[in-house]
Amino acid sequence: MTRVAWLDCRSGVSGDMLLGALTALGAVDVPAVARALDVDVEIAVTQVRRGALAATRVDVRPHDEQPHRRLAHVTDVVCGGGLPEPVTRRAVAVFRRLAEAESRVHGVSPDEVEFHEVGAVDAIVDVVACCAGLHALALDRLVVAPIALGGGTARSLHGDVPVPVPAVLELLRGSPLIAHGGPDPVELATPTGVAVLTEWASTSGDLPPIAIDAVGVGAGGRDLDRQPNVARLVVGSALAAAPLSGWQLVEANVDDLDPRVWPVVLDRLLAAGAADAWLTPILMKKGRPAHTLTVLCADDAVEPVTTLVFAETSTIGLRSMPVSKRALAREWVTVCVDGHDVRVKVARVDGAVVNASPEFDDVVAVATALRRPVKSVLNAAAAAAHSMLS
Repeated sequence: MTRVAWLDCRSGVSGDMLLGALTALGAVDVPAVARALDVDVEIAVTQVRRGALAATRVDVRPHDEQPHRRLAHVTDVVCGGGLPEPVTRRAVAVFRRLAEAESRVHGVSPDEVEFHEVGAVDAIVDVVACCAGLHALALDRLVVAPIALGGGTARSLHGDVPVPVPAVLELLRGSPLIAHGGPDPVELATPTGVAVLTEWASTSGDLPPIAIDAVGVGAGGRDLDRQPNVARLVVGSALAAAPLSGWQLVEANVDDLDPRVWPVVLDRLLAAGAADAWLTPILMKKGRPAHTLTVLCADDAVEPVTTLVFAETSTIGLRSMPVSKRALAREWVTVCVDGHDVRVKVARVDGAVVNASPEFDDVVAVATALRRPVKSVLNAAAAAAHSMLS
């Protein structure tokens, strides 16, 4: 069995919402984290209602006006708390993600970014306590529902900014998480909350098949017009490699398509919802060389996949067949290669790591930035992942 959690983000996510859900689960003692960090804050944990739902509200307030801190200063505060190494490492990684997102927004280096709200001690406590709570849950996988980002504008020290705020979009760019606008014209997803999820989450999706053990409900700071402003964290157990039904193989033999088109076809099939798509060279009647296009997709993706194949290729017929699929529990971790982040996909059986594969696009980007051979960065990322996971 594997330990799985699902976070319901239909009303968005923030550090305090996630912290409320973790507190409700008994996964973290926020005052103890604040004492370890030696920061001067006031912490209020209350039971509130958001709409028709009861929820836990965690409000961390600094006593003094907060200075603008850079990444190095925040890292010193986090690392000086004497917390378990995995908690400290993950918290530092969250702030590095925030710094890199802000650096792309403002056109400066990550080390030059001056955190405003995110650098305040209340935000530091939020991030570190969230990492402590998620670490305590000992999850094999964290699945996040599509994140509601909101809309309209939000106040910042730079004036009004559009929602989703630029840092949130940068954090989500290239991550496995899915997001959408609305449902209310306010900021629903904060950089702090999104940064924690991009560091910890394995994938996006609906509640997976699990035996539910506990549910924690965390409250946001305001009431929404359309729905309760809460984040729900559902924790349970699932089979490590459960057989999954509801999958189809869609195939077509194609002998008259310009081969330069195939890479675009495969990319668009994956974007349309295919789990995988590939070509197999074949020899057809009259000795004509051709390809078999094979697409693996869930039942609910068959229609868009079929439409796309007819539109993008020269085939005039398709065949399909139901198949079974077994998928290992997997998650994403992030390793650092000479100051650059590389995502690594980790697969587990009964909680034991059986594969750790660096994301190749990340490896190429880092190799380009460092002017190093791709194989060198690939080996360094694999070694760093092995060291982390062992």
